[in-house]
Amino acid sequence: MIFDVLIIGGGVSGMQCALVLGSAHKKEYAKNKKIGILIHQRASHLESALFNNVLGLPEGTLGKDILIEGKEQLKSQYPSVSQIENEKVVAVFDNENGYKIITNKEEYYSKSVVIALNYAKPFEIAGLEQYIEPHMRANAMKDRIQLRNFNHLIKKGLYVCGTLAGWRSQFAIAAGSGASVATDILTEWNANISTKVHDKITVNK
Repeated sequence: MIFDVLIIGGGVSGMQCALVLGSAHKKEYAKNKKIGILIHQRASHLESALFNNVLGLPEGTLGKDILIEGKEQLKSQYPSVSQIENEKVVAVFDNENGYKIITNKEEYYSKSVVIALNYAKPFEIAGLEQYIEPHMRANAMKDRIQLRNFNHLIKKGLYVCGTLAGWRSQFAIAAGSGASVATDILTEWNANISTKVHDKITVNK
């Protein structure tokens, strides 16, 4: 299967990236773009999370519920985004048209790839080992990692977001990181003219 962008990881940053990309489906520059997200990797840090300090989330929101509701939100709002579950990515290699992504079940090709996994060891995706470095913001005692990047970009067509991009493990930061990567990709699709996607209330007069 061939994509224009394939997101690896279905946590906060990956799902937020997918939602923003999906929301641009009516834009001329994004029409017919194939977007996918590989959701299953390993246990998410959201499984044990409790949120009381996130703007817009009711007090007591559980991370495990967000994992479920996020997939439903993406499916109902932007069904054109392909959700791929129960596959583990084992390799990401350069390809003449972008990247070849190998899972334990299938092979995919994509012009762009977004790595949206958490920052815990071990990190076992072949083809990305050379970008691993110590996390610049996490407590050194926790021995976290990040992928070397500049403003989320590892190299042309290869992005990283969330904690693996060097950000702290905070819901709003991870979501913002994923959204930032999405708008960078949309800007590229829009002939490098800076862009974003906002929904607005229509007022009938």
